[in-house]
Amino acid sequence: MEPVRDIYPSRTGECEKILNRMDPVVYGDSTSAPEFGLKQNQIEFYEDNGYLTIPDFMPEVVPDLIAEMDRMKEDLAGDETLVTEPDSGEIRTIFKPFAHSDVVDQLSRDPRILDKVRQLLGSEVYMMQSRINVKPAFKGKSFPWHSDFETWHVEDGMPRMRAVTVWLMLSENTEYNGPLFVVPGSHKKYVACSGKTIEKNYETSLKKQVLGVPKPETMKEVLANSDIKGLYGGPGTLVFHECNLLHGSPDNISADPRSILMFVYNSVENRPVEPFGGQPPRPHYLSNPDVAPLKPIKLS
Repeated sequence: MEPVRDIYPSRTGECEKILNRMDPVVYGDSTSAPEFGLKQNQIEFYEDNGYLTIPDFMPEVVPDLIAEMDRMKEDLAGDETLVTEPDSGEIRTIFKPFAHSDVVDQLSRDPRILDKVRQLLGSEVYMMQSRINVKPAFKGKSFPWHSDFETWHVEDGMPRMRAVTVWLMLSENTEYNGPLFVVPGSHKKYVACSGKTIEKNYETSLKKQVLGVPKPETMKEVLANSDIKGLYGGPGTLVFHECNLLHGSPDNISADPRSILMFVYNSVENRPVEPFGGQPPRPHYLSNPDVAPLKPIKLS
């Protein structure tokens, strides 16, 4: 099989570059919205900014999800799908929660979410990755500026920018407890990072990311034409986050923990190929090998 041409080269050992995006942001036909689809003004905001926040979307599901999160912390203790903080040893991330919780699995296929995702990506989708991110009070550490697509492209072989992360706030996200910061509009460019991917980079990057992180001078150039936006909200707030949007988060310096549940939906027309960084594919909990289209659940 002829190798897929890499139109987004990164970590090739060359100097860092800011390249033009070569893919659409919205793939679907906005003139024919599904039952639970986004409104035209929401689609336009997402296309322009690279994210969309829907406050108070489904707060009723949060208590059961928190109970499932607490259960998985205990049931999966010592499992490779649990990642701890680099300093304190407290839980930082639970990967692939949909495989361990019917509650999470059903939510990932809820048509109130799935309709919107398929509308944006213009195709059937599968669950490429899922996680629960936890930032303990006082001890939750930062995530540096990065584009998810850069990592998924280099380390997982995602060929094009045709994926979206949808995440639900499980706790209050404030300016003090390590919220997500985004650079609106940054998804329209692509930062080809310097460096070279090392073998099993994920074993350290999940605790502290170094590769795939734009240099300060690059971020200074990016931020010359854009502001930083903090994404705040109460439990049940839903966020759509374009795969190439530059984002990061600071330490949690407050007494309030912060938790979010994330689903990464990838188009079935954008299935991964051999990783462009030259390393073997990452484990199943980081890039799901099951690329079957998700079947929505029936709402009662």
